[in-house]
Amino acid sequence: MDTAWTALALTLKVAGWATALNLLLGVGLGWLMAHRRLPGRDLIDAVLTLPMVMPPTVLGYYLLVVIGSQGALGGWLLQQFGLRLVFTWQAAVLAAAVVSFPLVFKAARAAFETVEPQLEDAARSLGLGEWAVFLRVSLPLAWRGILAGLLLAFARAMGEFGATLMVAGSIVGKTQTLSMAVYEAVQAGQDATADFLVAVTSVVCLAVLLSVGRLLPGRVAARG
Repeated sequence: MDTAWTALALTLKVAGWATALNLLLGVGLGWLMAHRRLPGRDLIDAVLTLPMVMPPTVLGYYLLVVIGSQGALGGWLLQQFGLRLVFTWQAAVLAAAVVSFPLVFKAARAAFETVEPQLEDAARSLGLGEWAVFLRVSLPLAWRGILAGLLLAFARAMGEFGATLMVAGSIVGKTQTLSMAVYEAVQAGQDATADFLVAVTSVVCLAVLLSVGRLLPGRVAARG
């Protein structure tokens, strides 16, 4: 059972860091896509959304190409600092962040697109710069949708398996997250451990979905 608690702690750590990365990248790119008419906008949106539909093993392969010892980023880090990303918890964070990124990006973009442009223009007319407009007008009005996306991304990061297995492996106490611990427990016939891990994961995911429903009552009611 100690292994189960270790896997839970590691999963929360990985999901937390992955969500923090997506908070910066997803919100930033969501705002950019909502406010700027960029060349090839539809193509950029499709590429940023691609991890949502692409098989996790394919994403894992792409990550290996980038962060592996022979990859562009991985090779540079190894030569310059002697750092290996593959088979570390940091690699698990990158995998979870990539897989869950579209959930934050799409939610943030949709939330920013609901903000009335007149309110932002009024703030600019009062002398506020773009950064101040973002912090004092756009973000406060869009926070519910952004937080909903972050919660969903956190839950998705907790359940990530395929890409994480390829770049981080399943090393007990080092890179073995909840989803991989469940798989290992089932394969080893450890039903009690598997039941515990499955119950914890289910409770967390249910809590996330209930929280999202409370954050977006209007959208949930409209769909119902």
